[in-house]
This record gives sequence, structure tokens and C-alpha cells, in this order.
Amino acid sequence: MSDEDLKAELERLRQENAALKKSATTGISMKVSEKGALSVYGMGRFPVTLYKEQWLKLLDMSTEIRAFISAHNSELKSKS
Repeated sequence: MSDEDLKAELERLRQENAALKKSATTGISMKVSEKGALSVYGMGRFPVTLYKEQWLKLLDMSTEIRAFISAHNSELKSKS
């Protein structure tokens, strides 16, 4: 490998490392599953995987979900 190739590879690895560190601090990451669904990692032991339409329907209900959580706050447990 030439010096330029090594420098380019080093820069690519630095950028990749920075991206990995950024996702590690948020603790939540996303990827497209083998079947074309959206998987969200970092919420629990297993990923939360839903298809696009399911995510959009859930996101459209965000106000209702927040209201439900507020109304049932004493019944719901929090993960420490």
C-alpha cells in the first residue's frame, strides 16, 4: 500500500470510529433487517422490529401514547 492509500484508510477508520462512538453514547441504533423491517437496538435485550407502516402508525399515535403513560404513571414501572 502506498502512503496515500494508508492515509486514506486511516481517515476512513477514524470516521468510522467517531460514528461508532457517537452511536455508543446514545445507546440506540437502527438498521434494516433481512426482511426489510426497521430494527431499533438498545431499548432492551432484543431489538424492536416493525415494518415501515407499523412504525409510522405508532409514531402517529405518539400523543396518545404519552397521554396514556401520564394517565397510568402510577401503574407503570420504570427500568432503572
